[in-house]
Amino acid sequence: MHPCLTCGACCTQYRVAFHWMESDAVTPGGVPDALTERLDAHRLCMRGTYAPPIRCVALDADIGKYSRCTIHPQRPSVCREVEASWEFGRPSPQCDKARAAFGLPLLTPEDWIGMAEPEEKLTAGD
Repeated sequence: MHPCLTCGACCTQYRVAFHWMESDAVTPGGVPDALTERLDAHRLCMRGTYAPPIRCVALDADIGKYSRCTIHPQRPSVCREVEASWEFGRPSPQCDKARAAFGLPLLTPEDWIGMAEPEEKLTAGD
């Protein structure tokens, strides 16, 4: 199983800010506008991530047990850019910091042994 499906920590640690053009109010199939709030003249952010305590409104999770993004196919570009540590052969400071905040073990290269096409497995249920 993809490690992100039992984590979700990153969705509780960072502001999810992105250009307003990513919203489905402007771009068909974009980020659901109803789940966003205005950050500034050019950016929106996911509700629940503007200020602490952070928890993205699209997160369905019990951190460390199960996790899913309820808008995964429509998630903002900044979410698509966050990598799980070692998923692509390198550490991810964002992933490590989020996991550490919950006392979860940091991911290692061994967590990916036997996993073909991690992104494909992650989105298979969408």
